[in-house]
Amino acid sequence: MPVEKSELSRFELGQYYVTNLCLKGIIGAMRLLPYERRISAMGATMRTLAPVVGFRTRVRRNLKLTCPDLPEDEVKRICRAVPDNAGRAIMEHFSPEGFTDRQKNAKISGPGIEAFDAAVVDGRPVMMITAHFGHYLAARIALQARSQKPIGCLYRRMANPYFNDMYVDAFHKTGKPMFEQGRRGMVEMVRTLKSGGIIAIVSDLHAQGGEELTFFGKPAVTSVLNAELAMKYKAVLIPCYAVRQPNGIDFEIVLHDPVPHTDPKTMTQFTNDDLETMVRQHMGQWFWIHRRWKAWNGLGVQPEDMP
Repeated sequence: MPVEKSELSRFELGQYYVTNLCLKGIIGAMRLLPYERRISAMGATMRTLAPVVGFRTRVRRNLKLTCPDLPEDEVKRICRAVPDNAGRAIMEHFSPEGFTDRQKNAKISGPGIEAFDAAVVDGRPVMMITAHFGHYLAARIALQARSQKPIGCLYRRMANPYFNDMYVDAFHKTGKPMFEQGRRGMVEMVRTLKSGGIIAIVSDLHAQGGEELTFFGKPAVTSVLNAELAMKYKAVLIPCYAVRQPNGIDFEIVLHDPVPHTDPKTMTQFTNDDLETMVRQHMGQWFWIHRRWKAWNGLGVQPEDMP
């Protein structure tokens, strides 16, 4: 878990400081390029670095676990597409002005539009459930423009405290409020729901303390908290995806039908299945680099069962 600067040793602080300088230098240099060129350049950089930093190995392992019958040509394509999308998303995050200008007019489609618009008009709380797919911040920007309402966003603090400052500052430039993962952030998020606001949550990470559900047919430890909150505060729970378009720069925001309120596990499995459907349609746009199928407390895919 990320900690405060005061809890780190001088050596750890020094390491993080040097790393932050390097990252700021790379991002700063990229920002000297015109918007479209810097986005594609960071994508190309991440494609080049992927084999060196182990991303390609992680993607291959996850694909072998979940999609063992994929042809080798498709595996290679996904191994190139995933770091390219990740690199583009990183540069988009740190280009908040250009990114916002570009995505506020993004196309919005899907059967969930009517439910979203109705909830906004009625002042009902809305929870947009998204994933590390395409770039979720594009959906936040476009839906804020459509609804003319702020969309609160839950985020996880970076381990590097120096880089985290830069990361959060860029996040704030795409909208407020922001909720840092933790007790205080949860209180603020609940307050937003109680007041009939809109929040966006990325829900596709391994979650210690979660329930063992399935994702791509494999046991995946998943938090059911989002569904519990939706039921408690009568929020409309809408799966939402920002699908990167073939030009690599623009997005289509797709809203699916709201998740029926039943019970937390059923609702959360519904969102897992919904995301899987989208990923299968755009295999290179999901963050296959994640350790999504980690073991926890005897649940999930055990280490000996990973390829």
